[in-house]
This record gives sequence, structure tokens and C-alpha cells, in this order.
Amino acid sequence: MREAIVFLPDILCDARLFGPQLADLSRSRAVMAAPLTEGERIEEIASALLDVLPKRCALAGQGLGGIVAIEIVRRAPDRVSRLCLMDTTPLADTPQQAAERDPLIVRARARTGKVETVFAEALRLSELAPGPWRGEISALLKEMATGLGVEVMTRQIRALQRRRDQQGTLRRIAVPTMVMCGAANRQLPVKRHEFMAELIRGATLRVIEGAAHMAVLEQPDAVADALSEWLSMPLVLR
Repeated sequence: MREAIVFLPDILCDARLFGPQLADLSRSRAVMAAPLTEGERIEEIASALLDVLPKRCALAGQGLGGIVAIEIVRRAPDRVSRLCLMDTTPLADTPQQAAERDPLIVRARARTGKVETVFAEALRLSELAPGPWRGEISALLKEMATGLGVEVMTRQIRALQRRRDQQGTLRRIAVPTMVMCGAANRQLPVKRHEFMAELIRGATLRVIEGAAHMAVLEQPDAVADALSEWLSMPLVLR
């Protein structure tokens, strides 16, 4: 039996973020997407997931999901057979970065304006890569955010603000790992992902052209090719 794959979504996203990948990979193996909606610390989210994840699986995380995936590897490396980190970071928020997130929470909870505007900022919808499906992708992301709501957004932002630096964890990773990012990701540019890949022994870096922060939706075919390569990597590192 091939290893199961578990996808971990970004902030304000659910399983639909990985719709193309779930549809593609489910033809040949068990796949699932796990929610990241409980807990105000990355450690709490990871603990809750470890209670429900398969005993051993391939783990793919996007954004917030990648941060949680790294924490799962730190805490239970024997539970992860291979790792894919997509448009994410191992670094902690600086005090300034953490403070810059607070207005989103304040505005969303005050209900003085359109919450959808706050969600759009949290998801950085203005930074989506241009393309024929940009409108549809934006609408889907808004729909996911609205379904999850302000309380989930608040918990997820708090978790991001309080997260630890995981560079040391990356250096200890001993499973096949792919680092993937959109070429036009302004929030977490390619150089950040090059740095992350250099910290992980044997890691492969894949840059997705024509994509920004949401490559899984912006360029699903290119992501599918990269994931196929990831899943074909030998489980024993040389």
C-alpha cells in the first residue's frame, strides 16, 4: 500500500485549497486534508493533528500548513515519511511582523466594516498572479474564509504571531523533502525558499512559474508535476 498523503491548508483555507491535487492523487493513493482550526499556538494545532493523522504519512503543507508540518516533524519525526513545504517559512514573526497582524483582528472583531475586506487582506488576494482563473480563485478563497469565520482567523493569526523559529528542526529533517513556491510570491520570495531548502539535507526546490502565494490553485498542473516528482523520491536518503 502506498503511503497516505495529508495536506495541511493555509490560513482561512479548507480542503478546497487542494482540490486539484486531491482529485489527481486520489486515483492512486489515500489522500486527505486536515483542518487547522483549533488552538492558538502552532504546538496546539500540531498536537490535535497527531491524534488523528495516520501512523505514518507523507505531509504537504501550504503557508500556515507548512509551519504546522514542520512542528509535526519536530515533535514526531517517525510519523512523517516525506515532506513538502509550499510557500511557507521556518522563521518566527519578528515583533514588528507580529504587531502588524493585530489590526486585522481588531478590524474583523469590531464589525465596523466589511469582514470580507479583512479576509482579502489576510489572504493577500491582491497579490494573486494574473491569469484567466484569477477571479474564480479569488472567489473560492473568499468563500473558504467566510465559511471559517473571524474566530478561526483570530486563532490562526495568534498562532502565527507566537510561532517558534524552526531552522534547527529543518537541519534535522531526514526524509525526502521538496520545497515549493510560486515565482511571483512577494510575501515569501524565492530567495527565502532557497534558504529553507539549503537547511534541509537533500531537499529539492521547485519554483512554479506563473504563480504567487497560491500556486496549488494558480498553476495546478505544474504543482501536480512537482508533487509526482516528490512522491517518486526514494524514501532512503543518500
